[in-house]
Amino acid sequence: YETILERKRAPTPESYVASLLKAGQDKVLKKVTEEAGEVILASKGQKREEIVHEAADLLFHLLVALGYHEIPPAEIYQELARRFGKGGLEEKQSRW
Repeated sequence: YETILERKRAPTPESYVASLLKAGQDKVLKKVTEEAGEVILASKGQKREEIVHEAADLLFHLLVALGYHEIPPAEIYQELARRFGKGGLEEKQSRW
């Protein structure tokens, strides 16, 4: 995540992350969507190595999306911790 922020603040022409961030939010979100679809396909194929590979791509691009908004992963962990211990339906109702 810190490397993503570095690329955002000091982009270099050879940086994939910098080029993705420069392309804007829609491009970043398109990549997240694309990678999520690839995780689904890999999961349906049931090949562990492919699932791991595609899940890593998805997590990476999700980190880029968080970096775009400068939301540190710690905030996501805090939100998950807040939800821990509640049943799924109870947690969802607490958001409404």
